[in-house]
Amino acid sequence: MARDRLEESVGGQSDDRTESTATRSTEPTGERSGAAVAHAALVIVLDGEHVMDGGMLVPLAGVDTLTIGRGDKRALEVVATRPKALKLTLPDRKVSSTHLSVRLVQRRVLVRDAGSTNGTFLEERKLENGEEVELPPFAALRLGQTLLAFVPDANPTASPRSWPFPTSSGTFARELARLERVARTTLPLILLGETGSGKEVVARAVHERSGRPGACLAVNCAALPQQIVEAQLFGHVKGAFSGAIRDEPGFFRAADRGTLLLDEIGDLPGPSQAALLRTLQEGEVTPVGAFKPVKVDVRVIAATHQPLESMVEEGRFRADLFARLSGFVFHLPPLRERRADLGFLVAALLGRSALTVRVRAECVAALYRYGWPLNVRELDKVLTAAVHLSEDGLIRLEHLPQTLVAGGGLILEGGHRGAPPPLLKDEDAALKEELVRRLDATGRNVSQVAREMGKARQQVQRWMRRFGLKEPG
Repeated sequence: MARDRLEESVGGQSDDRTESTATRSTEPTGERSGAAVAHAALVIVLDGEHVMDGGMLVPLAGVDTLTIGRGDKRALEVVATRPKALKLTLPDRKVSSTHLSVRLVQRRVLVRDAGSTNGTFLEERKLENGEEVELPPFAALRLGQTLLAFVPDANPTASPRSWPFPTSSGTFARELARLERVARTTLPLILLGETGSGKEVVARAVHERSGRPGACLAVNCAALPQQIVEAQLFGHVKGAFSGAIRDEPGFFRAADRGTLLLDEIGDLPGPSQAALLRTLQEGEVTPVGAFKPVKVDVRVIAATHQPLESMVEEGRFRADLFARLSGFVFHLPPLRERRADLGFLVAALLGRSALTVRVRAECVAALYRYGWPLNVRELDKVLTAAVHLSEDGLIRLEHLPQTLVAGGGLILEGGHRGAPPPLLKDEDAALKEELVRRLDATGRNVSQVAREMGKARQQVQRWMRRFGLKEPG
């Protein structure tokens, strides 16, 4: 399987200007945040004028107030310690010198526009001068060309150089840390994740950490002709079948002392699953047409977007093979569940361009709002096309796909963005997010979504009309 370049570039530019604010305040909490936001952070997701600056975390532990305004460079300053107050400056020409104030009250993050010239937008709604509203987790907060988001459980050590790729998510960072420890062992791995989420990137990063001297090879099991699957995997001798004009080692022997990624393992035919099981058990392969097995030392990483455990229960995948492969199971979240990492990813992907790339504010919002059904692979293709369509290095809405501009990964009622939607209550926002996720995952099959949610089809249709989600034609 060819390695997709969009999944390879996931690093970014380092940013040594961030000052840690992770020290916990020792004052009584009262109405303050204190331990309630010990892992919370405000994330600079994307600055359209300075794309290559990537993402940045502003830890909120022990912080009472945060003021955001324009400055010569991106910087975080402690302006008071008791109570703790921070000042964040952004090199965004459309941000006012004092643009926004943030208060932390218990577990709530409250934002107030400070009379800015160009306004503050929460999702699609412009805040009134002096209006204070609660910032929901992961909601888009836009100031000028810069988009921010509140992450309740953030990764305090987020870095553009994080292994194997950076993340603002504390949960994902902890799973990556576990994977890094496992990478140094010989355990077989299963990588689960949607198409384009970066499974091959993870496999190659694991191989690099393993210290194994052999090659890291990848094979797409779904693309192997069923008639010669075993010949491709285990090799064959000359004359073993029609077309076998010479001896071939196969992927396992080619990856000896290294790592072999079996992508889309769920598509491996039943007889080949049995042959693979024997290879894993005995540490040897028997080439097609040969009688003598050959010893191999290969670490196997299996990857799939399919639910292997369900396939085992249904008898479509061997339980003993699953047990042999699942030394450690790692789930890659889809991009829509880690949109706060867009700054890291966009900076890395656009960093390959010789142009100085900028992104219009409305495009920044559209990139964040989109559901990314094909994940990082789709992000790379969208950015690559936009850079080529833009003649001056400024990405505008007309350079993005129409489905993306429509918002949310689904076309809104009428086929366009329409009027800005009202802010939703937490439970409604969660319901809409679940609907979008399920509709994306099922190809917008309303009946299937209804079955999965245990609801009548008519109820799902009512919810879709309520949230402005267009039904399939």
